[in-house]
Amino acid sequence: MAEDLPPKPLPRPTPVTKAFWDAAREHRFILPRRGDGSYFWYPRALTPGALDDDWAWAPATGRGVVYSYTIDRRGSALAFSGDVPYVIAIIELEEGPHFTTNVVGCPVDDVRVGMPVEAVFDDVDATTTLVKFRPRA
Repeated sequence: MAEDLPPKPLPRPTPVTKAFWDAAREHRFILPRRGDGSYFWYPRALTPGALDDDWAWAPATGRGVVYSYTIDRRGSALAFSGDVPYVIAIIELEEGPHFTTNVVGCPVDDVRVGMPVEAVFDDVDATTTLVKFRPRA
């Protein structure tokens, strides 16, 4: 059955996001940081609010808490139907931004708002690594 499923969509790095995906492949978590030291997510050419290009990639802790989540028990798309059930979550990172991802490494019914989590890296293939989160010990 799984071999009959279409392939899952993978990220397509752009000039703006390439550094993030390169770091993920090296199992490093980085975020865009403004000149004033505050972080933001998602990566874009101009900072939100100020609309300037005064930002750079910076190391981040890869820690946060589950801000919100849902459990997909049916498969949001055919390509993901072999993974059900799985958690789609918004993580409130220690640095401030919210990051949409999956929570892995625990039963889906154990996930809770406020649960401390940490980044883990899912090496999909030789060129793509996804950032997911698991419960922190």
